[in-house]
Order: sequence, then C-alpha cells, then structure tokens
Amino acid sequence: MPAPAKGGRYVRFGSFEVDLKLRELRMDGRKVKLQDQPYRILAILLEQPGELVTREELRRRLWPAGTFVDFEHSVNTAVKKLRQALGDDPENPHYIETSPRHGYRFIAPVAPAYDPRADSAIRDRRYSTRRVALGITVLVVAAVAIVVGLNVGGLRDRLMPLVGASVSRPSVPAPKIESLAVLPLANLSGDPEQEYFADGMTDALIAELGQIASLRVISRTSVMQYKGVKRPLPQIAKELNVDALIEGSVLRAGERVRVTAQLIGAAPERHLWARNYERDLRDVLTLQGEVARAIADEIRANVTPDVQTRLARSRPVDPEAHELYLKGIRLRSAARDIEAWSRVKDFFQQAIGTHPSYAPAYAALASWYNNAGEDNYLPRAEAFSKAKALALRTLAADHNLAEAHVALAFALMYLDWDWAAADRESRRALELNPNSTQVLLRRSFYLSLMGRAGEAVREVKRALELDPLRPDPYFPLAFAYYWGHQYDQALEALRMGQEINPKWDPPWVRGWALREKGKHAAAIAVFETMESRPGPWGHLGNTYARAGKRAEAQQMILKLKEGIQRGKKGTYEIALIYAGLGEKDQAFEWLEEAYEAHDTGMCFLKVDPPLDPLRSDPRFQDLLRRMNFPP
Repeated sequence: MPAPAKGGRYVRFGSFEVDLKLRELRMDGRKVKLQDQPYRILAILLEQPGELVTREELRRRLWPAGTFVDFEHSVNTAVKKLRQALGDDPENPHYIETSPRHGYRFIAPVAPAYDPRADSAIRDRRYSTRRVALGITVLVVAAVAIVVGLNVGGLRDRLMPLVGASVSRPSVPAPKIESLAVLPLANLSGDPEQEYFADGMTDALIAELGQIASLRVISRTSVMQYKGVKRPLPQIAKELNVDALIEGSVLRAGERVRVTAQLIGAAPERHLWARNYERDLRDVLTLQGEVARAIADEIRANVTPDVQTRLARSRPVDPEAHELYLKGIRLRSAARDIEAWSRVKDFFQQAIGTHPSYAPAYAALASWYNNAGEDNYLPRAEAFSKAKALALRTLAADHNLAEAHVALAFALMYLDWDWAAADRESRRALELNPNSTQVLLRRSFYLSLMGRAGEAVREVKRALELDPLRPDPYFPLAFAYYWGHQYDQALEALRMGQEINPKWDPPWVRGWALREKGKHAAAIAVFETMESRPGPWGHLGNTYARAGKRAEAQQMILKLKEGIQRGKKGTYEIALIYAGLGEKDQAFEWLEEAYEAHDTGMCFLKVDPPLDPLRSDPRFQDLLRRMNFPP
C-alpha cells in the first residue's frame, strides 16, 4: 500500500480528505473539527497505512523525553477523539484498528487526493511536451501507414490477425453484487438506552434497500442474530449467502444524527465504499433513503424510476414521534407475553398522539390489531375493523408504505371476505417492497386460502432466502403444503425448521397433517396438548370422529356450544366435527351458522381438508359462490 502522506499534500480515504500542509480534515468537502494531538496521530498513521504504529513510537513523536504527562491516558483520549471525528467504532473499526497493548493500524484504503494547485503547472508541462510528441507521432504514423499499406515484407498480413485477436478478446467483468445484508449498526452514543435508535436505523436501511427488486436483501430477523457477535465478515456472508455486507455505526447527539456506512465485498473480502452522513433528526427518514441510493449507485443496481423517486423524496419527521415509534418496533420484536404486547400498542398510540399525521405509526398499529385478532388477543371483528381503519388512514397520508397495504389486505380478507381487494393490496405491497418477509408470508397465506398452493410455496421459499437463520418461515410453508393436500411435504417443512431450532415445534399444522395421513392416534396426542384453548377443539373433535371415537367427538361439540353461549365463536369448528362424523346435514347447518355469524373460520372453506367429504354437495358450491371465492 502506498504511503501518500510522505509524497503529497492531499490524502484521501473513504469520504475524508486530509490537507497535510494546512492540517485540516474534511468530510465530503466540509471541515471536521479535530484537535492537535488527534490530528497528529492521524498524520502519523497515514504515513504508513496498513502497518502497525506502536504506542512507543507515538509517545516518542508526540511527547519527547522530558515531557511530564500521563502518556497512557493522553494517547487513549486522543485516539478516542480521533475515532469520534471519523465516526469509527473500536469494536468494528473501519479506519483505525487497535492492536491491544501494542499500538494502532490504519486499515482503510488510502490514496493521494487531487491537488488543485498543481493543476496549472501540470497543464503547462503537458502542453510543452505535447507539441513535441505530436510531431513525432505524426511522422511515425505516416511511416507505419506506408509500410503496412504496401505490405512490405508481408508485414500487413502478419499484423492483421493480431489486431483482430486484440479486438475480440473479452474484458474481465467486475464482480456483480446481487445480494447483500445490512449488519446491525453499532451504537456509538455510549448509552445502552440508545440501542433502539441504532436498531431502528438498521431496520430502516434494510427496508429502503428492500424496495430495489434487483437486489436480494436479507431480513432484519436474520441479521440481528449478528448483533454483538464477533465473526469474520466472509463467514457471515457465507452463512447468509450474500455477495456483500453493509456495516457501520450510528451516533445520536442532541438533535443531530451521524451515520457511517461502508460496503464490503464478500468474495474476496474487499472494501468497496464508505461514507459518513450527518443530519438533523427531523431529516432522518430522508437520510435513510439517501444512504440506500448511494449504495445502489455504488453496486450499479437496477433501480426503477419509481423506486428512485421514493428513495429521493424529502420526508421530515417529528423526532419525538419517531422515537416512540422506534421503541414500539423494538419491543414488538421482543414481546413474549400479553403485557409486553399491550405496551407495544401504547408506544404506537403515543407516537400518533404526538404527531397525528405520522404514517409509519398508523401502519404499525394496523399490523398490531391484525396480529391481535389473528392470535385472539382481541375479538376478531373488533381487531380487524380497527386494522382496516388504521391502514386506510395510513395510506391516505402515505400510499407508498408496503406495511400499510399488506395490513389492509389482511383485514379485508378476514373482515370483508373481499378476496379481489386483498389480492390487489397484497400485490401492491410486494411491488413496493419485494424483499419484505412479512409481505411475502402474508401474500403466501392469501394464495393458500385461494387454492393456489404452488404460488404460495414459491412466495414462502423466497422469504426463506431472505430470512435463512430462523425457523419461523417454515410454519407458513407447512401451511401452504397442508392446504395444497401435500401432507408429507408439510411435515418435512416442520422438520427443516427444527433443524435450525430443535425447540421450535408449532403443533397445529403437525396435528392436521398427521390426521390427514390417517395417523389419528398421533394427531390426537398433538391436539390434546393444546386442549386448554378452544381453537383446537374442532380439529380434535374431527380427528376423534374419524378415529371412531364418536363419544369424544360429541363431547367436543358440547364444549364448543358452551363457548358460543359465552360469546366465543366456534360455529365453523362444530361443522368440522359433524363433517368427520359423516352427518352432512348437521355440518351444513353449522356452516350456515358460521356464514351468518361471519365466523373467520369461513376463510378456510375453499381449502380446508376436513371439509373434503362435503365438496361435491351443491350446498357447498353455493356457499363458495356466496362468499365470492374466485374459481
């Protein structure tokens, strides 16, 4: 590596430039304040980039013999200030690497920078030599033309094949980056309470880059597993199966935020790009789009004009509302009980109260209500009604939020049975962010219920490419196979998820698949582990009936009827049990009850295997027609 500090006045690394004569450090043309000792350490490191500069050498050059100073404290303080000026993280350095107890090494690529004062002198020298060279060149070209034209000594015949070979030889293409992962951005504030802000910036950068359809961008749930983990970058890239990694840091100070990001090629490992950004907190959303655009430009990603416009738009935000939103997002990813889940909602509601037009908080709250309805935290009609209203409110403020479109699709499906609108909204969400695992899995769920199992499996497999380190996407994959009547594949999907985490075992779909394979005893054992909750009673009763345990099946019907009297829905589940008992008239009577009660179980009518004995009956076809299922 060259040592430009010894041979030139201007030195460049990343987005920084140093004027060694004026002793100035600039970033993107703006002067960076740097005290004397930190600057002198930088200059010494730049003299021999890539090589270790010992602490003893720093002591000798900065504090000569006879100087009374606490050297250890002074050098540590100076290096810390230098790192702060560069936005560097000592745990994950981009510029200055520490060799414990020995010294420091400057690790970023260093190059001579453009010297404007030398330009005129260079032009004068080039002009004087160019006149002489031009005359010689004209004489040489003329002589060669005569010799070749006359084919003296057969020279033209010998030269032409060589010329043809030179023109036709292809150039070696530069490695193409088609996939990348944004590693968790380091929090440089020194305050652990600010982790939510750094994590939020990581999430946002993933979402911004995720809009680019030509890129495969790994999901936050997989990359967050590397937070605080020290592992070689090529190993991480291999585990995530990506061409490049983005790493960096976030420093929030008062009303300002500074982001440092660098792009690292994976095979071979090489530094491709680095830049620092500093903005007001109100411009943090605009900043995220700016970083994503810079990365896309660097890797020459194919970005559509629509995405370019979205990334470039100005999006000022209320800092307090944004902070509350980020806290809610962080808690949402960690919530494991109803109390924590309720506090997630509180954060989003507080963000909306602080800034009533802050669209991301409305979209997140809409998703919260969808999840609350799906998991029975709230009555489903109430939950999906609120989700629909919030999603519409979001899209009125910002129609480009993929999360709002997919939340609306989910609510329309469960609440209104409006399959065409759900299809339209989920497709739009996928157009806006083709790298969102949430969008892909919701889209897959819709396709499964429509009987489009092949398309549903395809979308889940795409999600698995984006989220390779978690077992959770194998759950909807098993669902897609099950509703496609591919029971062995459903069980295999669960097995693959358990390879990632042996403790992961969603019992619902396992029991369903075992039952449809005729393994009734095994299915009953699975369902009985969940018997304390009303949800599995219909499937347990159906399995009892098909196993010849009619009395047990009737007992499940009684339990479900008691639940209906207490205001809990179960009409669809009762129909499942009667279908298993072979009592078709009773099954249709309860399906009609479920239709009138708008039981959300009716969403599964088109594909649910326990209802297969009823499908040839005209009454079943009439139900499908009234529910507006597409053919």
